[in-house]
Formats: sequence, C-alpha cells, structure tokens
Amino acid sequence: MRKHLAICIAVFIGLTAVPLTLWGQDMQQAGLSDAAAANDAETVRRLLADGADIDARDAEGRTALLAATHANAVDAARVLIEAGADVNAKDRIEDSPYLYAGARGHLEILELTLAHGADLKSTNRYGGTALIPAAERGHVETVRTLIDAGVDIDHVNKLGWTALLEAIILGDGGPRHRQIVDLLIESGADVNLADAKGVTPLQHARSSGYTEIIEALTAAGAW
Repeated sequence: MRKHLAICIAVFIGLTAVPLTLWGQDMQQAGLSDAAAANDAETVRRLLADGADIDARDAEGRTALLAATHANAVDAARVLIEAGADVNAKDRIEDSPYLYAGARGHLEILELTLAHGADLKSTNRYGGTALIPAAERGHVETVRTLIDAGVDIDHVNKLGWTALLEAIILGDGGPRHRQIVDLLIESGADVNLADAKGVTPLQHARSSGYTEIIEALTAAGAW
C-alpha cells in the first residue's frame, strides 16, 4: 500500500513539474513586460539576470521592448536594448520597437534602436518605412533623425504615398508639417513623385490651400 502510494506521488510530481515550470516562466515573462511598460529599469535588469527570455512574446506578439516602446519608457528600453533585445522584432500587426518609436516620435528610444541594428528597410502593415508616419504626424526631429540615418526618402507605401505626400495629404499645413516638407525637399525628395492616382505633391498642396508648402514645392521645381 505504501509502495503504491509512493509510486502515485512520484508520477503526480513528474506530471506536474513541467507545467509548473512553464507557468513560472510565463509569470516571469509577464513580469518582464509589465516592468518594461512601467519603466521599472531595476526590475527589468533583475528579471533578465534571473533568466527571463529577453525576446519572449505575449499573446499579441509583443516583446518586453515593444511594451516599453509603447509606453515611451526610455530607461527600461535602454536596459533591454543594451542587453541585446531585438529592436526589429515585430508583433502581430507588424509593429517593431524601431518602427513604433519612429511613428510615434519617441525620439530617445528611436535613437537607441538606430544605434543597435534597426533595419531601415523594414516596413509596417501599410508597407511604409518609419519615416512615412513620422512625417504624417508632424514629428520634426524624428523625421530629421530618420533622414540622417539613411531611410529611403522616396519609399512608396501600399497607399501609393511617400513621406512627402503623407506630410501634405494627412498633415495640417501648419508649422511642423511645413518644416517636414522643407526637410524632405532639402534632403532630395522627389517633389514630382505622384500618388497611385497620378496626383503630385504640388497638386495636393494646392487642393488643400497650403500656401507656404506650395511655394516651397514650386521653388524646388514641382509641377
């Protein structure tokens, strides 16, 4: 009887050991993402030292670094990136830390990703580089940084738009978007590269009444 009980206990322990281990790993990974999003750099550092998988994904395919990037948690992002986190790891909707930082204007994290292997040719779910949404949303310094890094200025996304077109079509014609148009022109953007329907940047600017952008494009040889 005692021998039979001992065997049963041993079998139970054997069956539960792996699930318990996996549960512990899952909790550790969840803790890493939570700490990253909360910008708790010390906890991130401790969990990594304890063996947490730096590039593990959650149900949405997000890594801890992407969680930190979503929150613009610079300190936690720095710890993760310097520890070797993949700055190009995409989630289920094709965002990566590099692409998201660029699109949202999270400049400090963007600069960290650029210094640690960001893929300048990577694209989001719309087929756009980090430069295109940065231009659309008026992130002047982000646009400058991405241009200086060497992102293709004339890349065309799935909508048929370049960064210049998005700055005009989806921008508000205000100071930030005017600066971005100037930056793109100064950096050699093709001012006559039309959208998928054949409408040029100048034609879009005219239809929106963006006088200063019209003047800048015209001076650059737009038609």
